[in-house]
Amino acid sequence: MDDWKPHVTVAALIEREGLLLMIEEHTPEGLKLNQPAGHLDAGESLQQAVVRESLEESAWHVEPVALLGMYMSRYMHAASGTDVTYMRHAFICRALQEVPGRALDDGIVRVVWMTPQAVLDCPERHRSPLVSRTVEDYLAGRRYPLEVIWTHPSALSRERGSTT
Repeated sequence: MDDWKPHVTVAALIEREGLLLMIEEHTPEGLKLNQPAGHLDAGESLQQAVVRESLEESAWHVEPVALLGMYMSRYMHAASGTDVTYMRHAFICRALQEVPGRALDDGIVRVVWMTPQAVLDCPERHRSPLVSRTVEDYLAGRRYPLEVIWTHPSALSRERGSTT
């Protein structure tokens, strides 16, 4: 039996004045749109990860205000032929402050503010089907309190130790 593990990721749905913050990035499939998103790193909570990823990919400091949802998807990585599963934790975040001149992560071309409908109108440009789904859920009013996520202090350290 294979040791299967999904990739744990976070994504930020950031709305300001009716527009959603999107990033345009280079992918193996070409230039795609996504919400600021990325992998959970060792020693951080999901909320810390979404704050970090948002800053790295969009140069915006954000504050998570609600959990939008948890999403699971699977696809075949074209270059390696690897079957990959993602477990995405999407957060609704408040835009606090942009950091002008901050370099964006490798592969990020630019930050784009778009209407929700403009995002939904171009699914062929989305990094994954989860982009549309998170926008649809946001427009449907889905919101869960951040308190539904609890992180044990042992997870906030890179050191191995007791989980009790």
